[in-house]
Amino acid sequence: MALRIAVLTGGGDSPGLNGAIKWVTKTALDPRLAARRAVSFSVVGVMDGWKGLVDIDPDDPVSRARHIQNLDEETVRTWDRYGGTNLGTSRTNPFNPKNDRSQRLIENIENLGIDVIVAIGGEDTLGVAYQLHKLGIKTVGIPKTIDNDLAGTEYSLGFDTAVNVIMEEIDRLRTTAGSHSRIFVVETMGRHAGWLALYGGECSGAFIILIPEYPFNMDHLCELLQEREGREIRYSIVVVSEGAKPLGMKEFVKDMKTDDFGHQSLGGIARYVADEIEKRTGFETRYLILSHLQRGGSPSARDRLMARRFGIAAVDMIINEDFGRMASLVRGEITSIPLKEVVTQGLKVVDLERHYDRERYNGRRSIL
Repeated sequence: MALRIAVLTGGGDSPGLNGAIKWVTKTALDPRLAARRAVSFSVVGVMDGWKGLVDIDPDDPVSRARHIQNLDEETVRTWDRYGGTNLGTSRTNPFNPKNDRSQRLIENIENLGIDVIVAIGGEDTLGVAYQLHKLGIKTVGIPKTIDNDLAGTEYSLGFDTAVNVIMEEIDRLRTTAGSHSRIFVVETMGRHAGWLALYGGECSGAFIILIPEYPFNMDHLCELLQEREGREIRYSIVVVSEGAKPLGMKEFVKDMKTDDFGHQSLGGIARYVADEIEKRTGFETRYLILSHLQRGGSPSARDRLMARRFGIAAVDMIINEDFGRMASLVRGEITSIPLKEVVTQGLKVVDLERHYDRERYNGRRSIL
């Protein structure tokens, strides 16, 4: 039996995507493994996520060449070294009720002879994979989000690299902050979950960390900064997640536009916090929005390793016919969970009791 696997990446790009594509391809086509299997595979990459499968005209060779790329071991040999996604990505939602293109998607999948889809993405991309699974199309998921907020897995591709970017940029900021005795407010990504801000702030030694899970009191924040003044050093670093909120206020948004999944683009909280600190304390304060820098660059060692393991797991799931599931890391071991749990359990957010000090606005200083 021969199966055609289609691999796609959706949502925001992140380091580790190319590695996952590589290891799905290499594992599926490995000649030594193939000799022991009852099934053989071919692998194609879909350009620009779900958008590619919606926009393609299967009967047009030019359209097929633009939206579908044949993958083999030689093609993907070096992909794991690079960030981003060589297949491109999009935030297209074929099941968007305002512009439902799901029927065209299903017809294209059938006309292209695709037997299984490996979808690499976050809650939105995997939500589409789950919808397709319910309609009888074979799908397998790989977790990807630098926010590391997907339910059912301890790790999602891109998180470790993004944390390292935050740490490295804050390390650079310290020289200018110390030289000028300034406070710097650094805005990270993290719409609903504060893992990026928390881990990035902890490993870089930030004085204050503000996360979406715990609305902060601006007066208390300023008191903490005033208490520190002259006690330790001449500057302070405040890390704030883009989804963090002052008490009684909503998230800060860039504009009123929404994407295909109904999400607004967040941003601007760092500027608000910096302005309020300077106004209330008189301390010279600057802000920096890291934004897409957190998605960029080569993947870290951990993201390369996890991309390999998730890619291999995806092929194992196909061989075992474990469709409608996502590869996951649970208690340090690779396993899989139903896509239904990923998309219905809600996001994995910071457990305040275990990880956050509400008085210090920082990570806890106790592991018990």
